Amino acid sequence: MNDETSFSKETSIINEASMDTETSVEMEASSALQPDRVSEWAQLHAGIEACRACPLCQQIHHKVPGQGDPNAPLMIIGEGPGETEDLEGLAFVGEAGKLLTRMLDAIGMPRDRVYICNTVKCRPPRNRTPEASETQACFPFLERQIQLVRPKVLLLMGRPAAATILGETISITRTRGTWFERDGMYALVTYHPSALLRDPGNKRFAWQDLQSLRDRLMDLKLYPDLYGPYL
Repeated sequence: MNDETSFSKETSIINEASMDTETSVEMEASSALQPDRVSEWAQLHAGIEACRACPLCQQIHHKVPGQGDPNAPLMIIGEGPGETEDLEGLAFVGEAGKLLTRMLDAIGMPRDRVYICNTVKCRPPRNRTPEASETQACFPFLERQIQLVRPKVLLLMGRPAAATILGETISITRTRGTWFERDGMYALVTYHPSALLRDPGNKRFAWQDLQSLRDRLMDLKLYPDLYGPYL
């Protein structure tokens, strides 16, 4: 079975698939960080928890900062927490998160080797798309996460993530699969997993984007234990 067939099969049964719930956040990887960076992450999380910059914080259960490898070469940015994320305080752990895990598996990328977060840290009501004012209010936190993780590659999943990082209004259907350079990082735009759950016909385009992502990681000689040895 080739990778594309595997990806299609896995995503077609995503509602039946199970995923171990993530219980770790960035601070659990603190042993890999210098003491000053551990402090910086703690300050960031405290700032997110205390934030009241927009109304999104008024009807939530938990803030959802993000989680994963704090030194990851690849950073994945989505839109905002959903219902499951709000309840658990972790990013991408609902149905869309399960699909994201399958997508990463399809290119041989363990989920715990990347850093995952959203443009906003509070769940928008009824899972609606975050408004521009909300992503702008939350942008300092996202910007700080990028500064701390120092990724080489960004995967921008969905229009709000792409617009926030690229600084322009974009169409996912026209822009997906396109690479951009921003502040020394490579950024790839693709569909948000929730959009793929609503419209499975776009999974074939998402697979093309994933292949492009894998190729870029290989070209940059990132994750040599996964994609090496390089010639």
